[in-house]
Amino acid sequence: MASVPVEMSREHFEELVGEALDEVPAELLKVMDNVVIVVEDAPADGSDDLLGLYEGTALTDRGWDYAGVLPDRITIYRLPTLRICDTETDVVDEVAITVVHEIAHHFGIDDHRLHELGWG
Repeated sequence: MASVPVEMSREHFEELVGEALDEVPAELLKVMDNVVIVVEDAPADGSDDLLGLYEGTALTDRGWDYAGVLPDRITIYRLPTLRICDTETDVVDEVAITVVHEIAHHFGIDDHRLHELGWG
């Protein structure tokens, strides 16, 4: 794995993810359903360019038969994020963008639409 320009403990990174969640409008957080947000150091497949991942069934795809399933999972990856950032401020910004990006997937917004909205 490549080196990281910004050194940051997992605990501090998790705090940044929490702060990013605090910035999400309360109205959106209230309607998020059956989803958990976790921090991992890196994707299991070893890729180093994936910053976040949404796994589950978007709210827009849930039908009458959606019940009894494990929570959707949003994972924010620490090391790939640190690898692309030059400063702690960059990390704060990138974490916020990644959190919003993955939450948007929970609401059924795809990458194309996110790019159109400026959340590249």
